[in-house]
Amino acid sequence: MAVYTDVTDEALRLFLAEYDLGELLAFRGIAEGVENSNFALKTSNGDFILTLYEKRVDPAELPWFLGLMRHLGANGLSCPLPVAGRDGVALRELAGRPAAICTFLPGIWPRRVRQAHCAPLGAALAMLHSAGEGFRAERPNALGPRAWGPLLERCREGGDDLQPGLIAELDRHLAGIQHDWPRDLPRGHIHADLFPDNVFFLENEQGSPVVSGLIDFYFACTDFLAYDLAICLNAWCFEPDLAFNVTKARAMINAYNALRPLTPEELEALPVLCRGSAIRFLLTRLYDWTHTPAGALVTRKDPLEYLKRLRFHASARDVSAYGL
Repeated sequence: MAVYTDVTDEALRLFLAEYDLGELLAFRGIAEGVENSNFALKTSNGDFILTLYEKRVDPAELPWFLGLMRHLGANGLSCPLPVAGRDGVALRELAGRPAAICTFLPGIWPRRVRQAHCAPLGAALAMLHSAGEGFRAERPNALGPRAWGPLLERCREGGDDLQPGLIAELDRHLAGIQHDWPRDLPRGHIHADLFPDNVFFLENEQGSPVVSGLIDFYFACTDFLAYDLAICLNAWCFEPDLAFNVTKARAMINAYNALRPLTPEELEALPVLCRGSAIRFLLTRLYDWTHTPAGALVTRKDPLEYLKRLRFHASARDVSAYGL
């Protein structure tokens, strides 16, 4: 479910009257996504995406997200571009929610990640990091290391109901991650949520997948660039049985490294960055698991999938575990 706020025909008509987008031809809700209400919008001028930002997004931060997307697009990254109304303003209000229209990107996200997806993804991530240079405003990572301890505390009651001994194991992992966490790595603007459903692909003439665009920048922030790569290793390089695919990882890292060479310090830190990425998504899933009321129209994601990832990274002695 990804439409939390309904939009009436009259409200949509009045909203679109503020734009020069031509005649409305079609409008429908998009089922995918979990954070905001998204709608496919077709007008005589083309295809667009209308997003209503729900309660989990701080309205005060929306200008930063939209500004980053404009900057990335202006610097060569294929991503949604905010569309301004006649008054030059892109962020508006619809149905009592902050709302914006963005350009539509062609392509589909991979339901099954193949090795052929991983090198294009690595290259696209490096392009994102390079394109973000020069965007001066920063946004701290609200779900970075400082947030993990408080998140774990909020999961302490009920966490062991999911798996006996889970909280004690997470205490041990978190203490080790915080002890080993790097202090000084290259920083910049990161996506921080580049899962397969946020990357669109098309096929080239040879039938190989190429990235057509990156979407959903509403977790983007300013942090270690290599941490973004660690998030992608977790999201793209584990098989359905949660075995780590070192060939996928090698392809992703090498393609990234070819466009934005990783420093020796980043390579050395990669295992702990992967541990941190794993515990971050484990804890947010665990929080949702322990705090979502029974019967809520939300599909909870299994936190234990990330426990298995975390254990793999904890066993990695160095970057050779990732195929390098």
